[in-house]
Amino acid sequence: MENSIESTEEQTGSLSSAGAMNRNPAFDYIVVGGGSAGAVLASRLSEDASRRVLLVEAGKSYPPHAYPDAVRLQTVIGGNPDHDWGFVSEPGWSGKSFPAPRGKVLGGSSAVNAGVWMRAPAADFERWTEAGLPHWSISDVLPSFRASERTASGSDQCHGRFGPEPIHQLQEDEISDMQRAFIASAEIAGFARVTDFNGEVPFGVGPYPMNNRAGQRLNTGMTYLSDAVRARPNLTIRSETLVDRVEVENGRAVAIILAGNERISGSEIVLSAGAYGSPAILLRSGIGPAAELEALNIPVVANLPVGQRLQEHPFFFTVWAAHADRLGLPIPPVGAILWARSSKGGSKDGDLHVSAVHYGDPADSPTGAIFMLALAVTRPRSTGTLKLRDPNPETAPIIDLNILGEAEDRALMVEGIQMIRNIASQGPLADIIAQELVPGAAIVDPADLEAALPTALDIYHHPASTAPMGGDDDANAVTDYQGRVRGVANLRVADASIFPDVPSVATNPTVVMLAERISQWIKG
Repeated sequence: MENSIESTEEQTGSLSSAGAMNRNPAFDYIVVGGGSAGAVLASRLSEDASRRVLLVEAGKSYPPHAYPDAVRLQTVIGGNPDHDWGFVSEPGWSGKSFPAPRGKVLGGSSAVNAGVWMRAPAADFERWTEAGLPHWSISDVLPSFRASERTASGSDQCHGRFGPEPIHQLQEDEISDMQRAFIASAEIAGFARVTDFNGEVPFGVGPYPMNNRAGQRLNTGMTYLSDAVRARPNLTIRSETLVDRVEVENGRAVAIILAGNERISGSEIVLSAGAYGSPAILLRSGIGPAAELEALNIPVVANLPVGQRLQEHPFFFTVWAAHADRLGLPIPPVGAILWARSSKGGSKDGDLHVSAVHYGDPADSPTGAIFMLALAVTRPRSTGTLKLRDPNPETAPIIDLNILGEAEDRALMVEGIQMIRNIASQGPLADIIAQELVPGAAIVDPADLEAALPTALDIYHHPASTAPMGGDDDANAVTDYQGRVRGVANLRVADASIFPDVPSVATNPTVVMLAERISQWIKG
């Protein structure tokens, strides 16, 4: 079978009415969402030619080598209306609502992100296992990280050489003058130089590892769903297809119901629609807090805390006017990072990121030259919620991120600004800087800095933990350690929704690893 979108949609249509009561399901595996996790799952599960796999994606699909510039180019990050869900958060502590871009295209948010490839560190997984989650230690997950990547650098112990994701560790001659100056000044300030952020010791400063090539972002729709994979006769890809809910009969998931009420049956259903999409599908399926569901007249299938532990990294842009003759070319836009431990973090936790980036409008600078040192709190204490507005799958959910809702997070952000100022005051970076624009050098007192945070506050676009994994005695858990939904057989979630808490780094590589790991459990 030629695996074009047209032919796969025709095939799916011919099978979707089969399998009443699941006596003869149309597919062995149905994967909902073709993003960072779903593309991985579809690729790995369809390696077994005897298994029929359906991948359903709400967004558009493109051939691996024919994505449009809005998706393909590294310089274009998120927010393109043709490939984005258009989510917006509720106002929180800052009084601001935040656009919450999520990729709506085959490849998902891996198709609209910054292309950074930094794994969650060992300390994140240690925290999970200490909380009672088995089989998620760094030694457990490292083989799946290695299986995903193809990189020429680093040690064989830490890195894969033959995976689908080409990873390139940037070198200093590949980043901008400003980014090199940032690294040098951070070293002068006492931070260690890191040459491999995916090695054994990731904390310190250095150029980013990236999954891009020649300025092109390499999303999972390209890397895991190659032409050869898409041509597999047992893999059906159905794009521009919105899933409403999962049908559950006698405690077992048996089918998905599309917007428009089309039914497609499957022996096992995996939700990989992202930290906003997957919980929304669960809720529409009657899986979630009973009181919320009853208020929307949704019959309760399983009373579980879906959407009750939403986490996201808060982000703040310190903005700097540069001497125009010293800044150099603003390429690449993303090139260097400091991963630091705050005074409040543990000895193993890197809870602050500073990214040296060429964003901002030069017209906003009195010198006509501008750059940003973007600060993230990567171990936030604040948690938010995701709820349904109504049962309509076309309606965006209510996303309450509660960014900086906890005073401890605000204190970490203030400490991070002070750390950035220390770095910017010395070495070659100080020679580039003409003045601090945001928050402004006159704002010094910690209370005043906290009050100024809303002026340039944003989010890092790493939502997680809306259907978290946990042990049998964990009242906050929605899924078990393999992503299986509690109380509902044949239904899993496999994406950032199931992280017990948000990893202390950009989430995409860890989501890919998670999908690699869960695909092996599904295959047995």
